[in-house]
Parts: sequence; structure tokens; C-alpha cells
Amino acid sequence: RQAQQSCEACHNLFGEYYCNICHLFDRDKKQYHCAECGICRIGPKEDFFHCSKCNLCLSLSLRGKHKCIENVSRQDCSICLEDIHTSRVGAHVLPCGHLLHRTCYEDMLKEGYRCPLCMHSAVDMTRYWRELDDEVAQTPMPPEYQNMMVEILCNDCNVRSTVQFHLLGMKCTNCESYNTAQDGKCRLTLEQQ
Repeated sequence: RQAQQSCEACHNLFGEYYCNICHLFDRDKKQYHCAECGICRIGPKEDFFHCSKCNLCLSLSLRGKHKCIENVSRQDCSICLEDIHTSRVGAHVLPCGHLLHRTCYEDMLKEGYRCPLCMHSAVDMTRYWRELDDEVAQTPMPPEYQNMMVEILCNDCNVRSTVQFHLLGMKCTNCESYNTAQDGKCRLTLEQQ
């Protein structure tokens, strides 16, 4: 016999939703079958579009507003290491274009603010960077560090620059982010330049 939504003999429904391609039986969650994804997705379909480059159905609110990474949906979530493409948990697209399960993203924000793959800020940190500007200005460095310069790499814009060292953070000269890392061991004092 062929799989179908209801029993031929008694006509009882096996599921409110039935996909004759995936042979999925389920309660009605406004599911739809996406031919490009090759699986059924929780909808409603009108609220989603399929991004062919990312290879995933995304919320209409992201159309034209997300950074595409080819086949990013075929990577595992870098938090839980489980498949994103076939997961029943929705995907969250980070500003850098990487994907996390929505629940993993929410858990990540309890511990930090950066993409676990590329270290790019996962949320708008502008307000926090302005607060850090004030803290840096109000926290003088000990005399032996006051004129020390360091090379940094910005995780947000990928620009390298030389800035004054500060224990609280070193600000990118290009995008004004403090999401930076010291790049190399070269430390020069202002007098040596």
C-alpha cells in the first residue's frame, strides 16, 4: 500500500498535515514543502522565502537584508554541533551571515556577543562601545603603559591598525569597535614612532 493522509478502510486521519513527498504526518503547524530545501518547513509559507545562495528558507523580514554565504545551511550549528538545515528549531542569521539555531543564539547571548566562527559582533554593540569610551577615558593607565602602542585586528571590519594600549579595550580606528584582538607582539612607544 501507498502512504496517505487517511486510512482507506476507516478514513481516520493519520495527521492533520501530510506531505506526499516527505511522507510526513504531523499536527497542523502551517507546514509547507519547500522543493529547493527538499523537506517540509514550519510556516506559514507566506512568511518565508527560499534563499538559493544560503540554501535555506528564511523569514521575509530578511529578504535583501542578510549576508549570504553559499550553502551556509548545510553546516552544523557551531554551538550545539547539530544540523541546521533539517532542524525543527528555526535558524538565526547573524550579521556576518553564519547561522545558529535560534535557541543556541539566545543561549550564546547570555555568555557573549560574538559569532563563535568568525568572532564578528552578533548584535549591535554601538551603545556599549560608547560606554566603554567613557570608561577608557576615566581609567588612566599606569605610567609604564601610558605611551605603549599595539597593533590590533578588528573582528568586526577586519582592519589592522596601531592604537594606544589600554587594559579595558583597544578601539578600532576604522569602525570604532572594541571587538579587537592584539595582532602580533610588536609594541612601540609613542616616542619611538
